[in-house]
Amino acid sequence: MIKKFIRRMLGVKQKPVDTSVPVTLAAAEHKIDPALVSPNAVRVTHTLQQAGFKAFVVGGAVRDLLLGHKPKDFDIATNATPEQVKRLFRRAFIIGKRFQIVHVMMGQEQLEVTTFRGASQEAAPKDEHGRVLRDNTFGEQHEDAIRRDFTINAMYYDPASELVLDYHGGMADIRSKTLRIIGVPEARYREDPVRLLRVVRFAAKSGFTIAPETRAPIQIMAPLINNVPAARVFDEMLKLLMSGRALACLQQLRKEGLHHGLLPLLDVVLEQPLGEKFVTLALDSTDQRIQAGKTVSPGFLFASLLWHQVVEKWSAYQAAGEYPIPALHLAADDVLNAQTDKLALQRKIASDMRDIWAMQPRFERRIGKSPYKLLEHPRLRAGYDFLLLRCASGEIDSELGEWWTAFMEADTEGRDELLAQKPKAAGEAAPTKKRARRRSGRGKGTGDGITGSTADSGTGGE
Repeated sequence: MIKKFIRRMLGVKQKPVDTSVPVTLAAAEHKIDPALVSPNAVRVTHTLQQAGFKAFVVGGAVRDLLLGHKPKDFDIATNATPEQVKRLFRRAFIIGKRFQIVHVMMGQEQLEVTTFRGASQEAAPKDEHGRVLRDNTFGEQHEDAIRRDFTINAMYYDPASELVLDYHGGMADIRSKTLRIIGVPEARYREDPVRLLRVVRFAAKSGFTIAPETRAPIQIMAPLINNVPAARVFDEMLKLLMSGRALACLQQLRKEGLHHGLLPLLDVVLEQPLGEKFVTLALDSTDQRIQAGKTVSPGFLFASLLWHQVVEKWSAYQAAGEYPIPALHLAADDVLNAQTDKLALQRKIASDMRDIWAMQPRFERRIGKSPYKLLEHPRLRAGYDFLLLRCASGEIDSELGEWWTAFMEADTEGRDELLAQKPKAAGEAAPTKKRARRRSGRGKGTGDGITGSTADSGTGGE
C-alpha cells in the first residue's frame, strides 16, 4: 500500500501485468491429486501431445482439482483445430455454431475438446446489445486464457508434466475464495449475459465471494438476460438448480436482482410462509440427493418451484365459478405458458409437471376404485412425494399423506380396511398404519425422506 501511494505521489506508472506469460505451478505447489483426474482425460491429452499438439485439462475441472474435488466433467484445450482433433479419435464429433468444439467419446464418458480461441474480433457478428453471435477465431494459449470468464477458470493442467499454467492469478483467487471476472466486467457481461447467472451459480456453489468490481454491474445489466435464447437460459437455470446448492443459488439470484423474469413471482412465493417452507423443503431434499450422488427429476423440481403460483391461479378460477379439476388444468396452462416463453421448458418436463399437479386432487378421493386406479399411474411416485411435501410444509393435513403411505404399503386386506375408514375429523388422531400393514410382505416403501429414494421417486429421475 505504501509503495503504491509513493508511486502515485511521484507520478510513477505501475508496469502492467503481462498476461501472455503464465505463472507455472509445480505439483508441490498446486497439490493436485492425479488420482482425481479422469483416465480418459489423460488419454485424450496424451494422444494430442503424441501427435505434436499442445493439450491441457482446462476450466472448471482444474478449479475443482485445485479445491480437492473430483470433477464431473473434463474439458480439454489444444492448439489443434477441430478437424485435426477429429482425425485423431474414432468417436469424435464437431458441434457448435458460435464456436466449434469437438466431443470425444471414451466409453460412456464424453470429453469436450476446444481449440485455443483467439482475441475477440470487433468484426465478429453481434446483436444490437453487443452479445457475440458467432466467433470461430482460433489463437494462442494466452489469448485463449483471456477469453475465459473467471480467473479461477483460466488455468491449464498438463497431466503428463503435472504442471499448472496460471495466466490471471487464478490460484491466488482460489486461495482467497474470490470470484473475479477477467477483463472489464461490463464488456464481458455484454458479450455473453449468461455470465451473470454463472457468477451467481459459482459463488453460491463454492462459497466464494464475488469481487466488488465483478459484482457492481450485475444488477444494472440484468435485463440483458432477456436477449439470450430461452434454451440457453433454461440450461443455465437447470445447472443452477441441480448444483447441490439450489436454495443458496436462488437466494443469491434474489440478492443480485437476477430473479425477475426467470421464475416469475418467485420472490413473492419465497416471502409467503407456506410457499417459502414448501420451496425450501423441495430444494433441501434436492440438494441432499445430489450431494449423495442420486438422480433428480427436473420435472419434479420445477413442479415444486411453481406449485404455489398454480395454487393461486387455481383458487382464482374456482372463485370465478370453474369446477376444481378444470380450474386446476387452466391454472397449470397459465403458469406453464408464462414459463415457456422465459425458460423454454422441454415438453417432457412440462408433461411431468402437469401429471404431478393433476394427481394432487385425486389423492383426496379415497373411496371405491379411485385409489387403486391411481396406483397404476406411471408417475405415482412423483405425485406421492409431492403430496408428502405439501403435508410437511403444512399446506394440507398430514393425515392424507399418512393414509396414502399406509395404503401403498398394505396388502389387499389392509387396503380394504383403510378404504372402509372415514377421513379423520379436525382434532382427531390420524389412524395408525400398524394394522393396515400387519400382513404386508410386499410393501413398496416410502423412500428415505419426503421425496423418496427409490429409482422412480419424484426427485429420482425417470
